[in-house]
Parts: sequence; structure tokens; C-alpha cells
Amino acid sequence: MLTPLNCQPSPQLSTMPNSQSQLASRHVAVIGAGAGGIVVARELSREGHRVVVFERNSQIGGTWVYSPEIESDPLGVNPDRTRIHSSLYKSLRTNLPRELMGVRDYPFVPREGEDRDPRRFPGHREVLKYLEDFANEFGICELVRFRTEVVFVGLELGKWRIRFRCENGAVDEETFDAVVVCVGNFSLPRVAEIPGIDEWPGEQMHSHNYRSPEPFRGKVVVVIGYSSSGTDISQELIGVAKEIHIAWKSAKTELLDTQSSINSVSLHPMIESVHKDGRVVFQDGCIVSVDVILHCTGYKYDYPFLETNGIVTVNENRVGPLYKHVFPPALAPGLSFVGLPFKAVPLPLFELQGNWVAGVLSNRIALPSKEEMLADVRAFYAALEASGKPKHLTHELGDSLPAYMNWLAATCGRPAYEEWRKEMYIATNINRLANLESFRDVWHDNELSRQAYEEFSKFTTNESSQNNSHMNV
Repeated sequence: MLTPLNCQPSPQLSTMPNSQSQLASRHVAVIGAGAGGIVVARELSREGHRVVVFERNSQIGGTWVYSPEIESDPLGVNPDRTRIHSSLYKSLRTNLPRELMGVRDYPFVPREGEDRDPRRFPGHREVLKYLEDFANEFGICELVRFRTEVVFVGLELGKWRIRFRCENGAVDEETFDAVVVCVGNFSLPRVAEIPGIDEWPGEQMHSHNYRSPEPFRGKVVVVIGYSSSGTDISQELIGVAKEIHIAWKSAKTELLDTQSSINSVSLHPMIESVHKDGRVVFQDGCIVSVDVILHCTGYKYDYPFLETNGIVTVNENRVGPLYKHVFPPALAPGLSFVGLPFKAVPLPLFELQGNWVAGVLSNRIALPSKEEMLADVRAFYAALEASGKPKHLTHELGDSLPAYMNWLAATCGRPAYEEWRKEMYIATNINRLANLESFRDVWHDNELSRQAYEEFSKFTTNESSQNNSHMNV
């Protein structure tokens, strides 16, 4: 019987004897030096592979590099718009506690320094600092070609040819044994389809271009979507916007906390139509004159540089076919993707996926046959369809996160996903739903946090982790 992620043990996939004579060293390209790219680069390097990381920007960090600038098209749909990679808003803090966020042997503990943020749910600058610390600790920056944009990746005569544009504008190319795509998935906006929107006179923006609440002062705002960015931004708009109307497919009024519900915030099902006189009609029959529609509707997976002759496609945000969200069966192990799953804990996920890719490329871990992998993918898609899960949520983990992480860990010969991690993830989500305004600063899982820091003590002697300063706000 299939689990939701088809993560049952696979007898065809085994760990080979760890004999140096059997291990291979590959020339591997990693595309992107965000959190996924630098973690994968470390895993590949540890496995003995020769690694080159391509990064179009001038520093590591990817989406965690904040920019106050926004694109020329605030909605993010004009193909000729200026492009801004960052999707961070100025006040963003993590929605997961730092205990969950770090890689296992380099925990995300508080560090001393005037520019450090010791809070349990730190701001985005602290996450970038952690990524920089990680890169420095493991020598990752030495592997990165900065200001180098990949413009083509394709398989030619058994090798992966990468064409890239250098900082001076010159285009060059190089061949590799394998390519790992780690470009991140938070820069190309998805927007809601709204009947009548072409004639609607108001403003539209995607959360990708939201930086602060001030431009919305005194305005009537519709926020479409109520996941991570939708909840954060809605909270920020309280007391700034004149009215806030949240349109959400799963609208449940009990998920609004008490303060929100008495501060000109209304929750609705999705928009039915909009009109040229400025009115917005919701599916519950409510009609509102609106100034701004803010799309907090997520992002598209996009790989314009990748040419696979139709073997790998992106269809309604399903990247596939991919075995366990990583390997396209027909092109494995030479091509892989790390970081596609969402509603997950990113860095530990990158670490295990990266270790799997590294082990497969070195011949330490054997993949099933292409036919077996493709059959597994088809069974997974069939299970999603039978459960009623839409295609655009193919890569959503959520409740299946522990099963997927444990499958990866077992496959890689790594320790299982710790119970405290699972319980802390669940406790954080429950606390977040119950206390949207305060969940980052008030919590009740101190025993789980104690267990986390007991484990971290194996890897760090950081004074702040020893004196339990992580419990302070």
C-alpha cells in the first residue's frame, strides 16, 4: 500500500560497500549558490567529487540576500521587467525555530556579535549570516564562480554541456559529468486568474515585490492567499491599510486571531470577479470597492536554461518525472534537482538530498533501474490523483515530511529523523495557527528545545548554546 509520498523501502536501492576502490570522483556542476547550492556543494566535496558552483550574483545566499528594490512590474508577469531575485520583505523573520533550520553537524545556534540576531525566530539577515558562516567554515566560496549566469544546460555525447555568461559579457562553455540544479524557487511569481482583471482599474502586486506596509496606508487591500507570506503580510497591514480582505481557498474564520478579527480584517473564499468600477466580488457574495490586490500566491518552478528534449517538463508546477523529487529516471544520475519540496525544513532537506546525489554519483549508493524509478513515479502520481491532491501541489511535503526525511536518511546510511524535530515542527505549526502575532516570541516547547541543544553540544561549544540563551527573546 502506498504512503502519501510512496516512501516505502525499495529493495532495489542499496548502499554499496564503502571501499575507496569502488568509489568514483565526478566533475559536477551545481547551479545556484543559495542555501541549497552551498549545502549540496559541501556534500559533493565530502564525497570526493570535483565541484563548480555557478552563481549569477556577487555573493552566496540566494533568496536570503535582501534587496529593498522591487521589479518594474510589481505583479511580476511582464517578461521585459527588471528582475530582482530576492522575495524578502524588510521585517521578515523565520517561521521555523532556529533549532530546526540548520544542517545536522553545523547547527544554527546563536552567535555573539553586534550584528547578530539571537532570537529563536531570527530575521532574514541572521539566516544570511548563518549561510555565510557555513560557506566560510567549509570553504564553499572557493568553489563558486560569482557573477556567472548559466544560459544553457544540455546533454551532448554523454556529457553535460554548460554555457555561461561571464561578468564581462563573454559567453563560454564547459562540460561536466553531472549537473545538480539548485536555483531556488522563489523568484518567478504565480498569480491568480481573476475574471475581469484586464478592465479592473486598481493596483496589483505580487508578494515577491512587497517590502513594507507603508505603500498600502489608508487603502482597501485584498490579499489573495493565506500561507506563509499571506499571513505575515496581512498582520503587517493591520493598522496601516483601511481594510484588509483575505481571499483564500480554504477560508476558515477561526484561523484569524482575536486582534485581527476586530481590526478591519475579513476572510473570504476566492474572488469570483472584478469590475471596471473597482468592485471586487467574492464567492461568498460580498462586494467591496478595492484599491489594491496583493497576490500571495506562490511561485513557479522555472528552468529556462535547461534543455532535455522534453524529457523533463514543468506542468502546473509539477517538475517531472522525478524519482523522489530528485532524479529524472531517463537522465539519472547525471541530472538531479535539489530543493523542490515545500512545506518542509529546507537546510536539513538539502543536506540529505545532496548526500543522496553525492553518494549515487560516487557509486556508494545504487539507484533502481530507470524502469523501476519511472514505475515508482507513476505510482506516486496515481496516488496523488486518487487522493484529490492537485498537480501544482506535487512537491508539497507537509505531513509527509518525516517519512520522506527518514527514507532519505535510510537510503544514505544516515541517522533517522529525530523525534524532537518532528514534534517541534508540529508544535510550531499548531502555535502559529493559534497565535499568528506572537508565535515567534511565545512558545511552550522548551523541553524539545532542550533536547535539540543537547544534540547540538556534540557539534559546537558555542557559549550561547551552553548557557541556554536560546530560550531568551
